[in-house]
Amino acid sequence: MVAFFAVPVGLMVSPSAGWAVAVLGLLLILWRHHWNLTRLVAWTREPIGTPLPHAFGVWDLVFSDLNRRARKVTEQRTRLSTELDRFREASQAMPDGVMYLSHTDTIEWINQQAAKDFGLDPARDPGVPVTNLVRQPDFVHYLNAGHYAEPFAYRPIHRKGAALLVQVIRFGDARKMVISRDVSQLEKLETVRRDFVANVSDELRTPLTVVSGFIETVLDGGDDISHAARDEYLGMALEQAGRMQRLIHDLLALSALETDAPSPAEDEFEVGGLVREIGREAEALSAGRHTVTVEVSSECRCVGSAKELHSAFANLASNAVRYTPAGGSIRLLWRVLDDGSARFCVEDTGIGIAAEHVARVTERFYRVDRGRSRETGGTGLGLAIVKHVLTRHQCELHITSTPGKGSRFCVVLPAQRVLSSVPGS
Repeated sequence: MVAFFAVPVGLMVSPSAGWAVAVLGLLLILWRHHWNLTRLVAWTREPIGTPLPHAFGVWDLVFSDLNRRARKVTEQRTRLSTELDRFREASQAMPDGVMYLSHTDTIEWINQQAAKDFGLDPARDPGVPVTNLVRQPDFVHYLNAGHYAEPFAYRPIHRKGAALLVQVIRFGDARKMVISRDVSQLEKLETVRRDFVANVSDELRTPLTVVSGFIETVLDGGDDISHAARDEYLGMALEQAGRMQRLIHDLLALSALETDAPSPAEDEFEVGGLVREIGREAEALSAGRHTVTVEVSSECRCVGSAKELHSAFANLASNAVRYTPAGGSIRLLWRVLDDGSARFCVEDTGIGIAAEHVARVTERFYRVDRGRSRETGGTGLGLAIVKHVLTRHQCELHITSTPGKGSRFCVVLPAQRVLSSVPGS
């Protein structure tokens, strides 16, 4: 600035002119500071991330320091934004519903699972009091009561059959985090467990009552009971004991299948012989009351557990014998299909199954006619065992039935389990 106001050597300047030049210089300095300050103020009003303007002298130092600070703030905001995005992604990926409420119970944020659980919209509903949207009295009472030590069992109206556990956690400045967990499947499993225990107890109680009754009769009768009556009572007690033994055997088999126990070693076996053996077993069970025929259209070998598949196929055959009145017919059919898969079918002329029961006959202890099933000696577990065995072998079970005319149970084995096959006609 000194050079700016320098006077050439030898040039005489009056005092008044010197003062004028000095004042002009000061005005220029002030104007420059004001101009840079105005630029700085204008920059503060620009969007975050706008670079600082360039300057000279002391303002260059000021702008450089501000630029470094602004860059650090921007980097920090970027990191925080990234972390927030990661947090939201993690919250979205959680299997549980998560909802954040303000101190006035206004929705601040919800993930997709919470939106599903409570019937909310993640884009539309933030900023709205949650009790304006979720109006079920039990939920509103739980939220307003403030006693959050124990979770709350909640059944949303908009999700029929769903069961949720809702837990509220306080944090920050009187804010709340609402966590919802879908326990519908656990509840169903608990129901199945209770039903299973009840069914097993019921199935065992009847034969136990019969056995104990006959034994008590024999003991109390003493010599007054004839040998023929004694033998009859003991024979019926033995029959009921055998029923309990079959039930326990089926329970153990089903338990092994349902707990994913290691599958028996798979090997190759000739299927025609297995089907014919099951036919002989069905004839023995029928004791001449039915016409049992076996048709093996294709001789081949299969890969799998011969023991398990024998059990499954034999269950289908024995059911046909049990539920076909005397004089009826039962056919066991085996053939390899053109696509390389194979099919085993059991056809009977028995009592048949109504359409509404067909989808459920493979459930444990499900019976179309409980009284008739007990008369035939069934345990109610046979088809459940069949279903699990076939699932382990990637097989399919197809059931067609007409009440009063008979049923057809067909097992389809996938092509990869059928070896050395010749398609039948």
